[in-house]
Amino acid sequence: MKGDKRDIRALTKEQLRAFFEDRGDKAFRGNQVYEWLWQKAAHTFDAMTNLSKETRQMLEDNFVINHIKVDTMQRSSDGTIKNAVKLHDGLVVESVLIPTETRTTACVSSQVGCSLDCRFCATSRLKRMRNLNPDEIYDQVVAIDNQSRLYFDRPLSNIVFMGMGEPLMNYNNVLKAIAKITSPEGLGMSPKRITVSTSGVPKMIRKMADEEVKFKLAVSLHSAIDAVRTSIMPFNATFPLKDLREALEYWYSKTKNRITYEYVVWKGINDTQEAVDALVRFCRFAPSKVNLIEYNPIDDGEFQQADDLAIKMYQDTLQDNGITVTVRRSRGKDIDAACGQLANKT
Repeated sequence: MKGDKRDIRALTKEQLRAFFEDRGDKAFRGNQVYEWLWQKAAHTFDAMTNLSKETRQMLEDNFVINHIKVDTMQRSSDGTIKNAVKLHDGLVVESVLIPTETRTTACVSSQVGCSLDCRFCATSRLKRMRNLNPDEIYDQVVAIDNQSRLYFDRPLSNIVFMGMGEPLMNYNNVLKAIAKITSPEGLGMSPKRITVSTSGVPKMIRKMADEEVKFKLAVSLHSAIDAVRTSIMPFNATFPLKDLREALEYWYSKTKNRITYEYVVWKGINDTQEAVDALVRFCRFAPSKVNLIEYNPIDDGEFQQADDLAIKMYQDTLQDNGITVTVRRSRGKDIDAACGQLANKT
C-alpha cells in the first residue's frame, strides 16, 4: 500500500465495474481495466492505452499496482534461469525457469521464507516473513513466460509450486493465483499443467480434494518410516505418515489424480532395503509414481547424496512392484537454483 491507495489487483472484476459506476462512468471500463491487469499484465496505468488520460489519472490517484520486479537474473550453464524477485515491500523471493528440449517449466514461490523445518532445505533456514499474495504468484509466472518466449522462443508450458515456501500454508492465495492462471481472463493455462508440491499437510490436502481441484499433487516424502521422516522433517511429528496417507487416499478417491512422491535418497539416512520396502507399502494406498531426486548440498555437508547402488536398489525394487519411478537430475546447481537450494543468497 502507498499511503491510502488500494492495491487494484485485490479487486474483483465486479468491484472494478462498481467503482466506475459509482463515478458515473460506464461499467465496462472495469472490464477493460481487469483485462489490462491480468491478461495483459500491465505494470502501470499509463500502459492502459484504450483508456482516456483522465481515466488513467483517476486510477493513479486511487490505486497502486504492486507489481514484482525481477531484481537479478542468473543463467546456468544448462539453460536454467534463476530470478531474484523483489516484492513491493522490498522483500525478495526466488523463482526458476527450467527448460528442456520440449517444455519450459516455471518453479514459483508461495511464501517469503518457509513455514516448515525440513533440515535438508536451504529455504527452511529462512524465517517465514509473510505469504505471497495471488498477484505476486501470478507475476512470477508471467515473468517466466516472458523469459521463455525471449530466450527459448516458446511459451511457458508447465508450472510447479516447488519454490520457496509451503504452498498449503498459503492455501487461499495459492488457489486464487491458480484460478487466475487457468482462467480465460488470465493466462488460460490448463490446470493439468500445474503441480502443487507439499511436504504434507493432511487437513489441507483433504480441503483441496473437497474442492475437486484439477491440478496435480506432489508430496515431498523422503521417507515412509515415521522416525526417519521426523528426524529430517521435524513437522512430521505433528503430521505423521498415517494422517498423510489417509489424506492422500481421500485425495485420490475425490480427484482420481495419481500422486507423485518426490524422494531424495541420502547416504546413511534412507539408503536401506528397509526404507525402500516402506516406500513400496506407502505407494500401495493410492495410485502413485516416484521421482527420485538428486540431492543438492546446502553447504554444511550434513546430508550427502546416496551412491548409485542405492539409487539402483530403489529403481529396481519399485519397478519390480509395478510402481513407476523416474530419476530426476537436478538443473541449475551451478547458480543454486536446484531443488532445496533457494535461499536468497543474492
